[in-house]
Amino acid sequence: MGKNNYIKCALFLIIIGFLPVFVSNQYYLSVLVFAGIYAIVAIGLSMLMGYAGQISLGHAGFFAIGGYTSAILTKFHNFHPLQAMIIGIVFTVFAALLVGLPSLRLRGHYLAMATLGFGEIIYVTSGAATGLTEGPSGFSGVPSIALAGFTIKSELSKFYLVWLVALIIMILSLNIIHSRIGRALRSIHGDEIASNAMGVNVAKYKIQVFVYSAALASIAGSLYVHHMRFVSPTGFNLNKSILFLIMIMSGGMGSLWGAVIGAAIFTLLPEFLGVFNDYDILMYGAILLGMMMFLPHGLTGLTTKIIQLVLSKWKTRTQNNP
Repeated sequence: MGKNNYIKCALFLIIIGFLPVFVSNQYYLSVLVFAGIYAIVAIGLSMLMGYAGQISLGHAGFFAIGGYTSAILTKFHNFHPLQAMIIGIVFTVFAALLVGLPSLRLRGHYLAMATLGFGEIIYVTSGAATGLTEGPSGFSGVPSIALAGFTIKSELSKFYLVWLVALIIMILSLNIIHSRIGRALRSIHGDEIASNAMGVNVAKYKIQVFVYSAALASIAGSLYVHHMRFVSPTGFNLNKSILFLIMIMSGGMGSLWGAVIGAAIFTLLPEFLGVFNDYDILMYGAILLGMMMFLPHGLTGLTTKIIQLVLSKWKTRTQNNP
């Protein structure tokens, strides 16, 4: 994984541990819980898009499968939340294979179109299947997550749980990225034809990273409904998929840490854009357009450039003044 990433993980753990000391307000703790949930989705989507170069516009669909599975099984069938989460992952993996197997073998933007259609199908179905999902109004009373007989109800305990899961997923994803699989994904992103000529099984690796990304979205969806204790189709519409896309593009497409930063920023940003009410999606679009024009590598790219500039000036100054 590399020494730098070990240091970053350690700093990340310290920040998670001490952040509630400075953010004691229950509402803002709840917002930070959402940031951790979205960070899990963003990490998986960053691996799919930033490293493998595959575009997905329907991750809200996988987010919904995990969320609805957990909500239905725990509320109506008395499943343990962890059992329901695992079943949700299984359903999501099956759906990802169903979508990915035919489309990932093609080139171009077929995957983007397929995932866009898939996400809309899940959204429409969740509103139409009233006997299963209670329709557009949704339902409340979803149980909180319980671990070792302890029910996690407070915002503080939810905060630690979600961000600990995010950290574990980050460590796992970083190890994948710095393994042979990660090198294969980067080569596919660079040139699929050349990768195939060098013996890389392009189709296999594309399917694997797509399924992995979908599974992370499913986990996040389960955490989402157990945190909200309510589920409805409005939480899984196309705007959510676009929001996930904005998160990884703003943070930096080729950086998992950038995905976490982007998730945190665009979860907190609505708290400051509340005055725009229904026009918040236009503000997101304007911000995304500005990022693409002036910061094509995201905030992590900007940070890297600033560090390089400072080091370059410092090196020049030390050479001129021995």
